[in-house]
Amino acid sequence: MFKGRDIISIKDLSLDDINVILDYARRMVPAARGEENLPLLSGRLMGRLFFEPSTRTKLSFDTAMKRLGGGAIGFSDTSSTSVKKGETLADTIRMAEAYSDCLVIRHYNEGAARLAARFSSKPVINAGDGAGQHPTQTLLDLFTIREEKGRIDGNHVVLAGDLKYGRTVHSLAHGLALYDVEVSLVSPRGLEMPGEIVGTLKEKGIGVREMNSLEEAVADADVLYVTRIQAERFPDPEEYRKVAGSYRVDLNLLDHARDGMIIMHPLPRVDEIAPEVDTHPSAKYFVQAFNGVPVRMALLDLVIRGGDLDG
Repeated sequence: MFKGRDIISIKDLSLDDINVILDYARRMVPAARGEENLPLLSGRLMGRLFFEPSTRTKLSFDTAMKRLGGGAIGFSDTSSTSVKKGETLADTIRMAEAYSDCLVIRHYNEGAARLAARFSSKPVINAGDGAGQHPTQTLLDLFTIREEKGRIDGNHVVLAGDLKYGRTVHSLAHGLALYDVEVSLVSPRGLEMPGEIVGTLKEKGIGVREMNSLEEAVADADVLYVTRIQAERFPDPEEYRKVAGSYRVDLNLLDHARDGMIIMHPLPRVDEIAPEVDTHPSAKYFVQAFNGVPVRMALLDLVIRGGDLDG
């Protein structure tokens, strides 16, 4: 079902596919915490090609592979690679696949991961491509919602912040479209969710509200998913300055929130979540970051071995 399969976009996965991954990830949690030895990928290598900076995605993929008994090769800075000499993406991929059992690629250009998959005979996992897709982030987001709320269906999810350039919310919106949820979209003017994604949600029968007031949105929210307004995605720095700091989650905002609401963030944050919120019971963004390990363990084992803890 998954062995040798590319994971490029959440749109390539069915609801059954996602549920298989999330169920498998739950079984990986003890090993992800170091409480169990699970050397399923002993002797296997992950090729990690990061053309764009990363902290959590890089560290969690490396941790996931090592928790499974395997190893990682690759780069997180192209300045020391032949890319700086003009090597094409296709040639980099052909070279890296010869050394590894799967490739994990993060790239600043949208569509780069799908292009990489065309040149690789080994499975390719998209770790984020420009303002496009970030499927493994979506899977760990869905896993977090399911683990913290008990299920995904029936939740009102608020997506807030940079909805225009944020690849995490683009992917998450497509993932949520497979479930029975309500979605509210809260963004500064000019950073609204792309129309085609809103259209997809509505076509799937998802109730969608577009609004500007975060206080109004959290009043009946089950999940508040906050995103950073990303300076690096703006073609015009002046446009970024106009919207930077538009929304801030603090304890005053949480006074308006529904009991039991959880706060998520793909991180890194700048000033959109106040530090004092970190100790609030609703704050789940560091739990969310940890969840990247079991989810990526599940994915790596599924695409390399085909899964099966008894195999």
